[in-house]
Amino acid sequence: MEKIIRILWKFFAGAIISIPIYLFSVQVDFYNLYGGMPSAALLENPQSELASELYAADGVLLGKYFRNNRSPVTYEEISSNMIHALIASEDYRFEQHAGIDLRGLSRAFFLSILLRQHKGGGSTLTQQLAKNLFNVRKELSYRGKCSDIPLLSTLILKTKEWILAVQLERAYTKQEIIAMYLNTVTFGSNTYGIKVAARTFFNKTPAELRVEEAALLVGLLRAPSRYSPIKNPQKAHYIRNVVLSQMVKYGFLTQSEYDLICEIPTELQYQEENYEKGIAPYFRAIVRDFLLKWSQENGYDIFSDGLRIYTTIDSRVQAHAEAALKEQMALLQDTFDDHWKDQNPWIHENGKEIEDYIEKEIKKTPLYQELLKKYGSDKDAINQALHTAVPTELFSWKGPIHQTVTPLEAFKHHRRILQAGCMAMNPHTGHIKAWVGGIDYKYFQYDHVKQSKRQTGSTFKPIVYTVALDNGYLPTDLVADEPVTFVQPNGDTWTPQNAWKTYSGKKYTLRYAMAKSYNSITSYLIKQLTPQLVVDYAKRMGLKGPLDPVPAICLGSSDASIYEIVGAYSTFLNKGVWTEPFFITHIEDKHGNVLQTFIPQRYEAIHEDTADLMTYMLQGTLDEGALQGVSMELRADNDIAGKSGTTSNHSDGWYIGLTQNLCTGVWVGGEDRCIHFRDFNLGAGSVTARPIWEKFIIRLYNDPDLIYRKGPLIANQILSERVKNIIQGKSQHTLNRSDHPANGSSSEVASKKPITTIELDIDKIF
Repeated sequence: MEKIIRILWKFFAGAIISIPIYLFSVQVDFYNLYGGMPSAALLENPQSELASELYAADGVLLGKYFRNNRSPVTYEEISSNMIHALIASEDYRFEQHAGIDLRGLSRAFFLSILLRQHKGGGSTLTQQLAKNLFNVRKELSYRGKCSDIPLLSTLILKTKEWILAVQLERAYTKQEIIAMYLNTVTFGSNTYGIKVAARTFFNKTPAELRVEEAALLVGLLRAPSRYSPIKNPQKAHYIRNVVLSQMVKYGFLTQSEYDLICEIPTELQYQEENYEKGIAPYFRAIVRDFLLKWSQENGYDIFSDGLRIYTTIDSRVQAHAEAALKEQMALLQDTFDDHWKDQNPWIHENGKEIEDYIEKEIKKTPLYQELLKKYGSDKDAINQALHTAVPTELFSWKGPIHQTVTPLEAFKHHRRILQAGCMAMNPHTGHIKAWVGGIDYKYFQYDHVKQSKRQTGSTFKPIVYTVALDNGYLPTDLVADEPVTFVQPNGDTWTPQNAWKTYSGKKYTLRYAMAKSYNSITSYLIKQLTPQLVVDYAKRMGLKGPLDPVPAICLGSSDASIYEIVGAYSTFLNKGVWTEPFFITHIEDKHGNVLQTFIPQRYEAIHEDTADLMTYMLQGTLDEGALQGVSMELRADNDIAGKSGTTSNHSDGWYIGLTQNLCTGVWVGGEDRCIHFRDFNLGAGSVTARPIWEKFIIRLYNDPDLIYRKGPLIANQILSERVKNIIQGKSQHTLNRSDHPANGSSSEVASKKPITTIELDIDKIF
């Protein structure tokens, strides 16, 4: 017996000596046998991937950019229900141990080694946190010469986690460890951390979680897929009650409370976060592209660095814009479908259908590129894939259509859907308040606010009139509605027609001519001004081009985006100063430090007097009857101005509207220019695009939480007096201002001005 005791004493004495030596050798990676350990600096500031968050100007979270969807919270922001459920279920001696629970470890060893039962792990929350934070099991830098030896490698990994757990306990408080743990664990459904999990499953903050909700989330930690309340609700209910019973066992819940809760189901408000869902998806995609470039230039990763991006978008204004666009587009699609019935809407200018249009256009899609990668030059295999029916979800305004169709049929279905875009901006600050890039991001990812450029039609005409007014013309000048002929470089001639195909021969004021969109009078002006001068002004007002200096530009033959056109029109309300439309105010790091503040570019594009005159001109669309179709709800006791535009064959419908403190642009058309209405009365911008603007503005006026109200564009009396003074020659609006951007061309333009200013009683105009 004494011999046995001596042997045991020798064993324990050897263990007492060898265990510290072993632990030290692991910690210092003796001869690279065990692999490295996280540095002291990393322990003090452990890194985990954090989603970057995008915020609206009114504080609403618009979306996130992530690989792992994770947003951190502090201990104080977590419900006590969650903390109690976690401790009861995962580590009930958490407050007593220093990172390693020797009792739990002994129990796990006894059950697994001696009894061959795997009922408990023995890992503490701190050990699990160490595993989550440092990933010593997978990082190559943490692997040594012994890392591939069975059993020994497991012991080494466990040893590292024990050492890290003790170090974490020394570096952080228990509360900090709890918060760090809940911020790093995954709850399935692409949710990492308690903040994201609470919002994804219950649409709550962590502080608002009820006891049964907390228990369900803690249960998910054991096996997120197996106990998913979405995929396996019965198993989720079971594991929730297991956690609740643990809470009773360790005194966090009474038996009567458990009896009351255990039978009732946990109500979910499940909404998984992704780019397709939520508000402003097109805007979020545009910001993502901007941030990718910014991050590369500044050494950040938007998918893991937990940046906070603050934007100019107002979530309430955005919601109204999206709702207005969808309401009108659903109605317009019905009209479009009824107009074309069973015929295909992709047609040549002569009205005949474009043969093989779908077969040619599908070759431009990502789907076709994937087939090329898969099948290479095997055209038969590609053709077979395009003609093989598969279960497909199709877009419709009445909800998704689930059918088994071929990729060609699906592409054809979606090509018949009309598209739209809308952007609203504060003209004085450049802040974009709403950005609706399309009708549904899930099905149509192409952005029609900035990415898309289409012919502008008559929405370009105000730029021509701006050039005229900035070079001495007045709104009351008279020009005859007569044919204007241009000689082309090749000797051919071009005589623009009015939309109604006739000329009256009468003289009209420039204000009336712009309101009624006379092509003849706009053509006359550009012939006097020269196309190059108009292009120069268009560029100063923010149009990027390409802008060809040809006569046809006066009728909107060049392409532009909503983003550019809205910026140009905003110059009128901003006293002639062009302000670059922008959408990010500043970016912060995860600690709240400002990394960069963004200030839009600003400069004087046109004279202040010209801007006021153009505002007055654009109001003429209402005064002269061009906006008679606008609802009285919008017109009553209100100043509004704007211009519609329609391109050749009614391919594009535009409307740019000005109200107090807001400039809004809307475009409507087919995915391709060859897809359009055949009737001007159906496809004109005043019919397709303007109703979206009307519905949007009315929604803003009816929202008591917003600042947008009816009122003058500029203090109306001040504007009227200024316009009267300019027209009567009492202002300093002279033809040769040496300090003006147009200097050098004005005198030449003035010499070509063979028109008469109408003799009117100016006071009666106002």
